[in-house]
Amino acid sequence: MTRSANPQRLENKWDDSVAKGMSEPEKLLYRSNLLGSDKRITNYGGGNTSAKVTETDPLTGAEVEVLWVKGSGGDVGSIRMDGFSTLYMDKLNALRGIYRGVAFEDEMVGYLPHCTFDLNPRAASIDTPLHAYVPARHVDHMHPDAIIAIAAAKDSKALTETIFGADIGWLPWKKPGFELGLWLSDFCAKNPDAKGVVLESHGLFTWADDAQDCYDLTLAIIQKATDWFADQTAGKDAFGGARHRSLPADQRRATAARLMPVIRGMVSGQQHMVGHFTDSDTVLEFVNAHDMERLAALGTSCPDHFLRTKIRPLVVNFDPAKPDIDSTLAGLGDAVAAYRADYAAYYDRCKHPDSPAIRDSNAVVYLIPGVGMITFAKDKATARISAEFYVNAINVMRGADAVSAYRGLPEQEAFDIEYWLLEEAKLQRMPQPKSLAGRVALVTGGAGGIGSATAERYLREGACVMLADIDAAALADTAANLTARYSADAVRTVNMNVTDEIAVIKAFSEISAEFGGVDILVSNAGIASSAPVTETTLELWNKNMAILSTGYFLVSREAFKVMLAQKIGGAVVFVASKNGLAASPNASAYCTAKASEIHLARCLALEGAPHGIRVNVVNPDAVLKGSKIWSGDWLKERADTYGKDKEGLEEHYRERSLLKRSVFPEDIAEAAYFLAADLSSKSTGNIINVDAGNVQAFTR
Repeated sequence: MTRSANPQRLENKWDDSVAKGMSEPEKLLYRSNLLGSDKRITNYGGGNTSAKVTETDPLTGAEVEVLWVKGSGGDVGSIRMDGFSTLYMDKLNALRGIYRGVAFEDEMVGYLPHCTFDLNPRAASIDTPLHAYVPARHVDHMHPDAIIAIAAAKDSKALTETIFGADIGWLPWKKPGFELGLWLSDFCAKNPDAKGVVLESHGLFTWADDAQDCYDLTLAIIQKATDWFADQTAGKDAFGGARHRSLPADQRRATAARLMPVIRGMVSGQQHMVGHFTDSDTVLEFVNAHDMERLAALGTSCPDHFLRTKIRPLVVNFDPAKPDIDSTLAGLGDAVAAYRADYAAYYDRCKHPDSPAIRDSNAVVYLIPGVGMITFAKDKATARISAEFYVNAINVMRGADAVSAYRGLPEQEAFDIEYWLLEEAKLQRMPQPKSLAGRVALVTGGAGGIGSATAERYLREGACVMLADIDAAALADTAANLTARYSADAVRTVNMNVTDEIAVIKAFSEISAEFGGVDILVSNAGIASSAPVTETTLELWNKNMAILSTGYFLVSREAFKVMLAQKIGGAVVFVASKNGLAASPNASAYCTAKASEIHLARCLALEGAPHGIRVNVVNPDAVLKGSKIWSGDWLKERADTYGKDKEGLEEHYRERSLLKRSVFPEDIAEAAYFLAADLSSKSTGNIINVDAGNVQAFTR
């Protein structure tokens, strides 16, 4: 595949009418968000921006110079005003006098809180000195692929001079921190006309004394590098040309869906992982290339890249010309074990006496010729972002290897970033994972009241959820509602009829390709019918059995297949009914089908137990509010059965219960959460009645 000589140009989004009247901090925020809105300029969470602003000291009333700089852990694309640290410039400059040298530079981070202006609680990042000691008022530090391709090339310094002349300088690799800040200060003093600097294996710094000028300059420098690479590589095959051909799109996705649950099971030893699959043109060009394995083995260069992707990926042994998924699956265990051993050896070679303990030794990135790339991380967003970072790395390797020779960061330098004590401290400050973090759930009847309430309960606890429903419009509305309140990463949908075997199989293939597998099945799709036995048609009987019995069997069977492939257990929750235990008049088809559900759950509990798959039942009763089954004839039919009008039926159900309370979808969701969570890890084959008390439904 060749690249066009006319790449899409970066859009200058600065709008004077928007920026007019803004304060300097507001212009900094505006500039930051504009830069972060284009992933060609910087990746998620990467880079930082700053402005030196005259402020009034709250203690003395005097005017002082204050550095506004992106705080630790922020993202320039989504940052808000409270995401910036603010520090007295005179105190930051005073730190120079107590600096004891490069061997002690980490201790300087401890002094940054002493420089805080106006009691700002936002922690300052390790890059603060890099911004403070550049004399310009506005500074951008970005990680564009085109610049990192220069920074990661063997001839990095010469390429910088060729492309930019004296406008942009060059500094050799140095881990971010106080020492690099002093290097930048020295560079600026010796090169007063320079507009920025390329940091080897790292990124770009640009500066100006005006916010808009700084933004314009950053875009211009990145565009110049992009155009230069386009001219140099036009018409040339990337990565040594193609070695493999891609499978058709549907086969790529199906292959990923087969591989991902098995890999997920292997890498979820310390915590449940969530997967992400991408087969973009950029990824396919790389995984199909002659030089892919050579370049992948060199590892990534920019620290932001390998902190998200580990130092290098795992290349899966798969030949798209002779696709044999079973053979690939058989070899995955040895491949994963070899990667872990290699990572452990890397740790042992590079560790220091005070290094943090070795972390998860599994790969994050998996490259599959002819298929694409899979990434695994603690949640879907992180898995997706890790994939985006490796795409950045691919772009860097393409550019650097085309005009020079690509170089990954030296192993020891990579280790010193990955196991940096300051990075470890940042990890330790992260909040504890929620109870369902990393878990993946499929909820049938997901657009109904109980289904959507259960999905929301799981999302609140950190799970990823695929909603399955036959009602496409309701499904879309439910997904939009949950996505808006939680995360687009964590919510997926599939239009599915539980009685359609092919549709059910496809749904589980989809959840495997979207999230890597499944841990929780909530079988909740249902109907309700009411008729005396003499008026119960065979069609009505069969419909109840098809949806409430056969449908539960089909989704359970496919869930079991994925869970068995993962080998990390799982939880199946049947939403049955009080009617499965206690007969009701004029509902023989419904009650019998619900009884079938409950007995199926008992059978599956026996089969699942040796594999850590738990199967339990929630029995609701009289959930009128928010439940879809009460929106049709069932409400009228049950009202007629008990001689009530529609308005009086809820009161009738409440009064007949032992606790005299109404039951809501959220109550069923709470039971479904308990049975899916580790809280019930020693329970299987059980039934929880959520019916406000019904003596006829007492289990015995």
